[in-house]
Amino acid sequence: MKKLLLLALLLIGVQYASAQLPSVQLKDVNGKTIDTATLSNDGKPFVISFFATWCKPCLRELRAINEYYADWQDETGMKLIAISTDEAQNVHKVKPLVDSEGFEYDVLLDSNQDLQRALGIQMIPYVMIIDGDGNIVETRNGYTDGSENHIIEKIRELVLD
Repeated sequence: MKKLLLLALLLIGVQYASAQLPSVQLKDVNGKTIDTATLSNDGKPFVISFFATWCKPCLRELRAINEYYADWQDETGMKLIAISTDEAQNVHKVKPLVDSEGFEYDVLLDSNQDLQRALGIQMIPYVMIIDGDGNIVETRNGYTDGSENHIIEKIRELVLD
């Protein structure tokens, strides 16, 4: 019975690991519409980080990544796309926050939580690592100090493969 359960979990994991982003229409902070199914990084891995302006762990994670972001980009070519889940009445806070923090990330707005719902995300912060072919290879929710180091380790693995 345990072997059967393990096999089922493994198959689910393999299926999910090769999943791709669903097609959801979001806007960037300048009002341009983006189809999430077309998100890419020219054949290099990228990271999607779901956050909200009111979420302290989300902001700690984005700040921690920001410290190393330029170096990570130079080393691996990776990029990060931050997706705000702030509701419509708070969406006006996103661009000022991004600007004041000096985040160089692409920032999209999921104010109706359409993408969040399509992916079954229950809690933020939520990070997805996506390989150069657009496959979701790893996900994680929550943040503890230092866990941003796992992101670059996984990106390095993907770049070397």
